[in-house]
Amino acid sequence: MTEGAFQYTDERFADLQLLRYKVTGFEHLSLKQKFLIYHLSEAALLGRDILWDQNCRFNLRIRQLLETIYTDYAGDRQTADFREFVVYLKRVWFSNGIHHHYGSQKLRPGFSKEFFRQAVRGIALEKLPLSEGQDGAESLIEELIPILFDPKVMGKRVNQAEGEDLILTSACNYYGPGITQKEAEDFYRSQKELGNKKRPIMHGMNSQLVKENGKLQEHTWRSGGMYGPAIDRIIKELQAAMPYAENDRQQAVIGKLIEFYQTGDLKTFDQYTILWVNDTEGEVDFTNGFTEVYGDPLGLKASWEGYVNFTDREATHRAQTLSENAQWFEDHSPVDARFRKEVCKGVSARVVNAAILGGDLYPSSAIGINLPNSDWVRAEHGSKSVTIGNLTHAYDQAAKGSGMRKEFVIDAQTLGILDRYVDACDDLHTDLHECLGHGSGILLPGVDPDSLKSYGSTIEEARADLFGLYYMADEKLVELGLLPDGEAYKAQYYSYLLNGLLTQLVRIEPGHQIEEAHMRNRALISRWTLAHYPQAVRLTEHQGKTYVEILDYPTLRLAFGTLLAEVQRIKSEGDYTAARTLVEDYGIKVDEKLHAQILERYKKLDLAPYKGFINPRYKLERNAAGEVTDIHVIYGEPYDQQMLRYSRDYHTL
Repeated sequence: MTEGAFQYTDERFADLQLLRYKVTGFEHLSLKQKFLIYHLSEAALLGRDILWDQNCRFNLRIRQLLETIYTDYAGDRQTADFREFVVYLKRVWFSNGIHHHYGSQKLRPGFSKEFFRQAVRGIALEKLPLSEGQDGAESLIEELIPILFDPKVMGKRVNQAEGEDLILTSACNYYGPGITQKEAEDFYRSQKELGNKKRPIMHGMNSQLVKENGKLQEHTWRSGGMYGPAIDRIIKELQAAMPYAENDRQQAVIGKLIEFYQTGDLKTFDQYTILWVNDTEGEVDFTNGFTEVYGDPLGLKASWEGYVNFTDREATHRAQTLSENAQWFEDHSPVDARFRKEVCKGVSARVVNAAILGGDLYPSSAIGINLPNSDWVRAEHGSKSVTIGNLTHAYDQAAKGSGMRKEFVIDAQTLGILDRYVDACDDLHTDLHECLGHGSGILLPGVDPDSLKSYGSTIEEARADLFGLYYMADEKLVELGLLPDGEAYKAQYYSYLLNGLLTQLVRIEPGHQIEEAHMRNRALISRWTLAHYPQAVRLTEHQGKTYVEILDYPTLRLAFGTLLAEVQRIKSEGDYTAARTLVEDYGIKVDEKLHAQILERYKKLDLAPYKGFINPRYKLERNAAGEVTDIHVIYGEPYDQQMLRYSRDYHTL
């Protein structure tokens, strides 16, 4: 798909398609703002190695080895083995490691072990990523063969299977070898008991838990500590960005983030997030650091991510309207009054254009973000929500003419509703989810924010989704001018249940269960509704194909409100048993027969179930004296060249 000379869709391989996003409006920013974005973008790219190492302790060495084979291989590059090797390398790049970016299972090489052995033996000794004690290719090969080829060795980056030790069976690098789930939980429980109960820091967020001389201790991610070389380079770019800050408040935000990186002090991190939440005046904004906890089976430790954005002025009206009415939505929520916020503070929202994606937001990115994640900071100071408009637009352009709706939507009437309303509804639901859903509700006094443990991320995403679904059918949205009429919400209800019950299964491999928190959330909501409100929705068969049929749209709103009330209760009271029951009963298991049917239907469409992005580049324009006079956005860099360049220019560990 093209818009003028700009190409949205790009390379495709395995189950992935790469897209490009247009940094719309960058050319209209001031030179000072462009400099700010440039340096913040550099900082967002410099944390790449941190994420790779967090995802698995072998990732950085494996990446170096695979890239060297790719550039230096002297054999026949037309063989099936080499072509499969290229696909595998591209998948590893996309996933920031050897495990699938979404499902977290280990990627399976399509090339043979013999090809791998021969390729490694052909690399010059000085280019081999040897560990301490290794003397050459043979010892490296024997170390890596089981890690790459044996599905039982480091089989999942994040294991969430009930009844298993979630740390010992997860390949992520947040915990040292041999540490058990019980040891980690006991360690952090004791820390919380000694800490501030009213304003708790996010214990364990920025450290690796290790055992040394039989004693548990943390390796903190900071300057001079673990990941210090990468963090020092990030700090340098943040310092370079400070003179270009749009105002004193924004400058203070950057300065406090630098202080956090220098000290690793989580109290300083809270101070930084409070400053960041209250910085709402400038057009340019960013996140940089240890943010989301989906990659930790215990939901404590945060993966590194970075991105930079600037306000889309025309599109921000929708998000601002919601934030201005946040108290109305909170007051009219169907949840128990004990769990509502009496006063909604500092809820800010806007639509932005991404300028760069980095860390855990690259190549696969969220389209909506709500931060911070600290419950007490949200309650006392508020939150920021963004919908990333240019990424949403890129996805929309890539989806046109795919045939997906025609194959899976039950009838022409429903297709008409989707064609008319669904794009606007999707954007609005994202805003409701991020701006109001995550920011709604309270924990009861004394409830540990981490009390739901491995089920916490799924419950939190369900809470935000349900908040959005409940209000999609409210006449308030029509009154505010956010929906055209009282019929529009039906498009969101149908598309959501279709995804949760059927189409998201295209992302699951045969024989596997649902692993990722967002997918578990959508399955939980949809399957719970199917089970408890058969008068409103059912699955129906026609000519051997399964479809979602909605029988009563208004009753669906009652269903979503009822479940929202329960999910908020679970969150507010820290009811681990109820959270476990909901997720295990409705969010995980896959009907193998139905799954096979969905995969077969999807296969005929010849589509890629996952999509991600290639970043633009920023080119400095200089005059004869060497002074920068402008900064331009450059598109078109090939995927493999971008990945190799990032490994060269942003290699820090």
